[in-house]
Amino acid sequence: MDKIIGLGNALVDVLATLENDEILAEMRLPKGSMTLIDEDKLLKINECLSGVKTHLAIGGSAGNAIRAMAQLGAATGFIGKVGDDAYGNFYRDSLLKRETEAILLLSGTLPSGVASTFISPDGERTFGTYLGAASTLKAEELSLEMFKGYAYLFIEGYLVQDHDMILRAIELAKEAGLQVCLDMASYNIVAEDYDFFSLLVNKYVDIVFANEEEAKAFTGKEPEEALDVIAKMCSIAIVKVGADGSLVRKGTEEVHVKAVPVKKVVDTTGAGDYFAAGFLYGLTCGYSLEKCGKIGSILSGEVIQTIGAELSPAKWDKIKEEIIMIN
Repeated sequence: MDKIIGLGNALVDVLATLENDEILAEMRLPKGSMTLIDEDKLLKINECLSGVKTHLAIGGSAGNAIRAMAQLGAATGFIGKVGDDAYGNFYRDSLLKRETEAILLLSGTLPSGVASTFISPDGERTFGTYLGAASTLKAEELSLEMFKGYAYLFIEGYLVQDHDMILRAIELAKEAGLQVCLDMASYNIVAEDYDFFSLLVNKYVDIVFANEEEAKAFTGKEPEEALDVIAKMCSIAIVKVGADGSLVRKGTEEVHVKAVPVKKVVDTTGAGDYFAAGFLYGLTCGYSLEKCGKIGSILSGEVIQTIGAELSPAKWDKIKEEIIMIN
């Protein structure tokens, strides 16, 4: 089995289930939004949550994907940056517990990144995200040794604003013989940094994941045509179309993978990360494009029925059985 390493914002999700939305109003966090916050705001949020039961989990897009792949039994690693604090230790320990190589650089000045995640009574989630140390990973901190022994590098699009660091990571990954996978992350990020995304996909990236909004922001076209455009730039293009499943193209081979029907969508956070995890796990096993897509659909279908991007051991056992049954 091929090994895969992720590069992303090392964020700890602090999940709090609310009895009402008063804290959101008090903290001036628009319900359902993702708001970047500073350290002072984080401290205020922590004070508000002092009497609320919270749950910690590995967060960040690439972190979610790598964690899910590790749960399936893939050989994984993760590169990120944390503070010298309890949250940083939690992130490292969580990776190691899943036998993931933890390449976590330490910030001497900033605390670890935290995504304070508020779950309202109606299930809607609101994020107050403090990037902290996570956003300070620099090009000069990366080395060739970090990538040796891996076959794939998975990059989350949220990191793309640091052009020098991303280009250095890709340069080192290519030197070490890795294929580069990019998840476009968010349509607004693609639109704001279009020229750089275009450079990456045309020149460096082998495998691209995009949902229909991101694909449209990148190509200006609807899913089918967007798939054609992206597939001409890279080796494998994947456009996710929500309840309609996903479109996958490699050269002249194209497959349409249906979404897995679910009883109730509880929380869509992590759906894209888990689809990428399932698809890439399939690639590391040498499966067909169709089987890779089906595994992605199984994972994303499970995670949207759960609050947070963590599944129970029983769910993982069920998923593994379903993967075995795929033709």
